[in-house]
Amino acid sequence: MTRDLMMSRRDVLASGLVLGVSALAPAVRASAPIKVAGVHASPVENAWNSVLHKALQDAAAEGVIEYVFSEGISGTDYPRAMREYAEQGAKLIIGEAYAVEKQAREVAADYPETAFVLGSSGKESGDNFGVFGTWNHDGAYLAGMLAGKMTKSNVVGSVGAMPIPEVNMLINAFAAGVKAVNPDAKHLVTFIGTFFDPPKAREAGLAQIDAGADILFGERIGTADAAKERGLKSVGSLIDYPPRYPDTVFANALWGFRPILNAAIADVSAGKPVGKDYTAFGLLKEGGSDVAYVKGVAPADAEAAMEAKRAEIKSGAFEVPRITDEPK
Repeated sequence: MTRDLMMSRRDVLASGLVLGVSALAPAVRASAPIKVAGVHASPVENAWNSVLHKALQDAAAEGVIEYVFSEGISGTDYPRAMREYAEQGAKLIIGEAYAVEKQAREVAADYPETAFVLGSSGKESGDNFGVFGTWNHDGAYLAGMLAGKMTKSNVVGSVGAMPIPEVNMLINAFAAGVKAVNPDAKHLVTFIGTFFDPPKAREAGLAQIDAGADILFGERIGTADAAKERGLKSVGSLIDYPPRYPDTVFANALWGFRPILNAAIADVSAGKPVGKDYTAFGLLKEGGSDVAYVKGVAPADAEAAMEAKRAEIKSGAFEVPRITDEPK
């Protein structure tokens, strides 16, 4: 079987996932490195956190920032960690407010000279609290188009963390992609109630397989282990999974944080307010996300139809529905 990783090996390198890095880099490098703190609620091996962590590490290696971080911070300790980094002189704090929306904004209000840019389901607040969403739903929709043409049981499954708007949007987009090419397909959804528990995600995936699913969408890491165990196919999210699951994961809804990080660093370096929504820098049409797939796994006509839809998304001719209601 040919394993030409169409988007994550070649096209992604030539696409906005990398262009988003270079486009802002000269302006960012014009200023002295700023101290940036990463506050990670999950271990940095978690897919979402790993994307942030790598972008921050890369920026530090390039001399753009000085990077310090903490990982596995519980919700009860999260505000304390934010305060400690602000007290230590961090100019920009990157993290996630999903479990601590109210408390995170209270911390930002207490440190008006510190910029906070956090993953959030809420809105920006004041001049120093910016937000970003993980909007790789375009890639999820496109991967769903492939899955919809590949399923033999006409049942696919999605394993997610919890029904927050962004997770809902991603799973709904995958389901919409499936339905666009296979209206009769059934979609199973399971939430594991936490952002990082690979064994629990595996068990949820196995249960969906027992219920008839023959392709799984892993919004949570660990889902692909269930598919691998049963000899089935899986779709990954955020990062490039085929090297880890070469015979299991055939497509990924990729997301890159560096374009968002670059925009935030540029604002901090220029003394501009960061109280804005940086989400758009992560969209496919802006070069911040994409689909990756192993060519030849899905039928050729399915790949062609998906690529045609991808071109429409990039041009703005088609917009993937952003449905944040809990999927059923």
